[in-house]
Amino acid sequence: MESWITDFMEQYGYLGILLMIALENLFPPIPSEVILTFGGFMTTYTKLTPLGVITIATLGSLIGAIILYVIGRWLGVERLERIIDRWGGVLRVKKEDVRKADAWFDKYGYWAVLLCRMVPLIRSLISLPAGMSGMKLIPFLLFTTIGTLIWNTILVSVGTAVGGNWNKIVEFMDVYSNIVYALIAIAVLIVFFLYIRRARKF
Repeated sequence: MESWITDFMEQYGYLGILLMIALENLFPPIPSEVILTFGGFMTTYTKLTPLGVITIATLGSLIGAIILYVIGRWLGVERLERIIDRWGGVLRVKKEDVRKADAWFDKYGYWAVLLCRMVPLIRSLISLPAGMSGMKLIPFLLFTTIGTLIWNTILVSVGTAVGGNWNKIVEFMDVYSNIVYALIAIAVLIVFFLYIRRARKF
């Protein structure tokens, strides 16, 4: 996948970066680390500039985030509750759980969007609950842009600085991503265990 991404970016320049980043937001398995660090490296031997790569990558991220946000708004809490009414027994999820999660996001949602934009995998998916909770579009775009700019600026700048050794940074980011994935998996297992234990008491 990595060679396909870099070949596409080399062939189409800014447009390639825009499309790759937008696609990465919709399909998180596509690594933004590769796109951004290689984009930084490209500024050392093409007409692309670091500012241009950061700007176009941020625009691509916003396009992908808006698409997921709109999907979240369409799904909505009420539609999700209807799904829970039908399949909640199988999923072992109650409408009260959905309401609690929605209330939490109403309270901390803006900061969640900001911080999660700098966390692998979650950085894309956070747009869905933002839309489902009915978060206002302008604040959503503001916090998404800030978090995305920080992430993009760091990785593009590092890619520019290390040049041909950009893949070494990707290897380091892979370790970081794997740690994050492991922590997410552990958190999910803990929540699942606590939920099952609570359900057995009733």
